[in-house]
Amino acid sequence: MEAISSAILGLALAWAAARRLPHRLPARSLVLPTGVAGGLFGAFITHTALDFGNLFVILIGAAVVSAASLSLLVRPAGRLRRHSATA
Repeated sequence: MEAISSAILGLALAWAAARRLPHRLPARSLVLPTGVAGGLFGAFITHTALDFGNLFVILIGAAVVSAASLSLLVRPAGRLRRHSATA
């Protein structure tokens, strides 16, 4: 139950991110599996660290790790502007 719930949560977060920020994320075929993998890994870490079966806490851990892994895929909005040290 924990694994399925965390995978669905990670997929939902990835779908929302891909729908909201399509110009700042890579292809959807990379974003969706990253969200699912982050959700599963977050559930695993939370379950291992806390060692009890509170589904709500495990889903929070899954959401946090999924959001963190998705944030690594976000590209900058515009070009980076370099200013000289004398300007």
